[in-house]
Amino acid sequence: MKFRKKIITEDVLAQYLSFYRFKDYKVVFTNGCFDVLHRGHIEYLARAAEFGDVLIVAVNSDNSVRKLKGEGRPVNNEEDRMLLLASLGFVDNVILFDEETPERLIRKIVPDVLVKGGDYTKDKIVGANIVEQKGGKVEIIKYISGYSSTAIIDKQK
Repeated sequence: MKFRKKIITEDVLAQYLSFYRFKDYKVVFTNGCFDVLHRGHIEYLARAAEFGDVLIVAVNSDNSVRKLKGEGRPVNNEEDRMLLLASLGFVDNVILFDEETPERLIRKIVPDVLVKGGDYTKDKIVGANIVEQKGGKVEIIKYISGYSSTAIIDKQK
């Protein structure tokens, strides 16, 4: 399964970034839990990919999701969540992070475009200042109402 190669570790991140920069690719970065993949996620990620040539998606580790969402989450483990994201044609790389925020990864990657959903305002987006200080852009994609992992999980109860 070729798409498994899209799941990368921080050990090889620098190699990928060097290649992308050498090719003068515009690197787009986003992050999230992506606990129960749904239409809102798909549309969001497809739109994010349109802002550049390469889309890197950082995924919260299981431990990180528990801290953010509480016990009982995530529903799907980190390996499964990363595999589902990597299977999407418009996602180029998937990388795991264990912290509460992806700030450390954003500092390493310094994407050309940082994307978040419409449930965020620029002042609440972790790493926005880092990206803009380096000449990059922050894009906020309109939130698609009616779609959320939490709502789907709650509906099943």
